[in-house]
Amino acid sequence: MIPTVDRRRPRLQLLDLVAALSLTAVYIGFVRMGSGDGQAHYTGPLWTGYLVAAAAGLPIAVRRRRPLLVLAVVLAALAAASLLDIVREPYAAAGFGAYLVGLAEPARRSVPALAVALTVAGGAVYLGEAVVTPAEDPLGAVGVAGLVVLVIGGSWGAGRTVRGRRADAVREERRRAERAVAEERLRIARELHDIVSHNLSLIAVKAGVAGHVADADPQEARAALKIIEETSRSALGEMRRTLGVLRGQGTPPGAGTQLAPDAPLGPDAPLGPVPDLGRLDALGVEAGRAGTDIRFAVHGTEGLAEGMRVTVHRIVQEAVTNVVRHASPTRCRVTVAADPREIRIDVVDDGPPAGRRRTGHELPGGHGLLGMRERAMMYQGSFAAGPRPEGGFAVSVRLPVGGERNT
Repeated sequence: MIPTVDRRRPRLQLLDLVAALSLTAVYIGFVRMGSGDGQAHYTGPLWTGYLVAAAAGLPIAVRRRRPLLVLAVVLAALAAASLLDIVREPYAAAGFGAYLVGLAEPARRSVPALAVALTVAGGAVYLGEAVVTPAEDPLGAVGVAGLVVLVIGGSWGAGRTVRGRRADAVREERRRAERAVAEERLRIARELHDIVSHNLSLIAVKAGVAGHVADADPQEARAALKIIEETSRSALGEMRRTLGVLRGQGTPPGAGTQLAPDAPLGPDAPLGPVPDLGRLDALGVEAGRAGTDIRFAVHGTEGLAEGMRVTVHRIVQEAVTNVVRHASPTRCRVTVAADPREIRIDVVDDGPPAGRRRTGHELPGGHGLLGMRERAMMYQGSFAAGPRPEGGFAVSVRLPVGGERNT
């Protein structure tokens, strides 16, 4: 908003200068008219009239710099013009000044200034019309004074209205910025949760396996430790990629390369591709290391927009993570199908092996199901999750496609 105001300021100042010169010329014309014009009867020295005319009109050229001072000078000059019978017009110059006072000054200064302006203007006009140089009866003088008060008060009110609208616009812009920050923080939290939760779940499962078979089967324990090492490096690389994107150092989706596990986290660190439906097989490989047999069925997703593809990938990733965490080893079926109306995501597992008690797909304080629900709500979609009557657990998400397809 500030650059726009700055660009308009020279043009507005030019308009003020034109208005100031025009008003001054009009007041000088009133001075030169002399008596018999039916409007003014000034008979004093011309230089005095010219001085009053200049003081009434010229300050309008700088009203945006010192609104209160300009209003005071213009008001004093117009009051003198009324008492000297130079002009009896409705104080147009004072209206110009009062508008800027209402627009630019806070209420603690502009309201008292308005009260003084209305008192001075109304009193000067009444005295000039009815007492000093009578041209109206008392009732007529009150009418002229009322017109002057209306012009000045209306101009001030217009300025306050514009000021209020601008303040509302600034507050709304601030609210939008705060809302965008909150949404971005939520997005970051979801991304970090997806990365950490998915990889740490695999690490926890394999660490449990390694600890259980360390004495009886050292070879399997070493294999589990190898998977833990690889998963840890992968998680570190993905964390670096995410942090790089958050700092504005990311590469276009699909254009980056996988970050080396020991690569430094710096401005030139290469970043991996954004999660996408084309990388679902990698989720299957990682889950398979924890003993979960996953089968994917993906149909009709080729034209989906990038943001939607990332969302679907993250939902599937979190659902698979829950399967690995709570049901592995088990079998799991993931179906992603899209048509012109909606995207259907179904993740169904067969449950843990016989004899192992299921504790549910969500640990106390967990955020997996909540994160999936929030992602669905972002697209005004639906989310459902719960145990299956025949055993196992199911997650079902429906996302409206709408404009989320590339054309």
